[in-house]
Amino acid sequence: MSKKPTKKSAPQKPAAPKASIVWLASYPKSGNTWTRIFLANYLMNPEKPVSINQVHRFGMGDSIAKTYNMVAAPETPDLSDVEVILRLRDKVLRGIIGNNADVNLVKTHNIRGAAFGTQLIPAQYTRSAVYIVRNPMDMVLSYARHYGIEPAAAIEAIGRSDNANATDGAAVWQFLGSWTEHVCSWTSKSPYPTLVLRYEDMLDKPEEAFGALVKHLGVPLEEERLQKAIRFASFDEVSSQEKATGFKENPGKSETFFTSGKSGKWKEALSDDLIEKMQTDHRATMKRFGYL
Repeated sequence: MSKKPTKKSAPQKPAAPKASIVWLASYPKSGNTWTRIFLANYLMNPEKPVSINQVHRFGMGDSIAKTYNMVAAPETPDLSDVEVILRLRDKVLRGIIGNNADVNLVKTHNIRGAAFGTQLIPAQYTRSAVYIVRNPMDMVLSYARHYGIEPAAAIEAIGRSDNANATDGAAVWQFLGSWTEHVCSWTSKSPYPTLVLRYEDMLDKPEEAFGALVKHLGVPLEEERLQKAIRFASFDEVSSQEKATGFKENPGKSETFFTSGKSGKWKEALSDDLIEKMQTDHRATMKRFGYL
């Protein structure tokens, strides 16, 4: 007696990746590290300030060289090659969301756009974004110090559409674009919620600014905890820690990573011709965010 053929079940489709990335985005030297230090202290709610050298646990970077090497194993990729970085980027981001967590905080300095046809900030992996914007007059001074260049060279760099950070020992290529392009890319309409924080408001109205950040992440806002985290992330605290232990994220081109923590330094440090160039290159965006 012949057996009735059994019906084969359809193969199960792999589950779609969870859109869990919350981007902590900014142009370099705009307050990203400060934001992550605050979040580390708020989320951990410790009795004493979290070590600045543990902050990488709260918002991993999307350009960490070690991660690109890991996803390429057993190969040893040439991380100085832009094409290699862009080919591996999707694997890196899939690795980040592979833990199936509801939220993965990811630091980025990349523009929200494409580099040589590759989308740098894929919407299908993204839950939301936080964008920190800083007066470019002050930012460019920190930028120059951070990269060991003169302010005039920094001003020229942040005005170029092809501005990028090349691979070094710790990080791979980061595609910045000009300051204006970067800001506009992250603050324009997007398919997911984006909270925009001004660095100056974080200084002058920390309870309001950091409170909005906590709410954006969907974390309960507790006043006493908020005040403590703001205090533990203050410039005095983090600069004191850096003097005592150093800071792993300092690239070493300036003596300290945390230098001032104030706004308005540009009024004394920039010559009239450099101020004019900044305002010519970025006038509309500066005006939009109250910097003119």
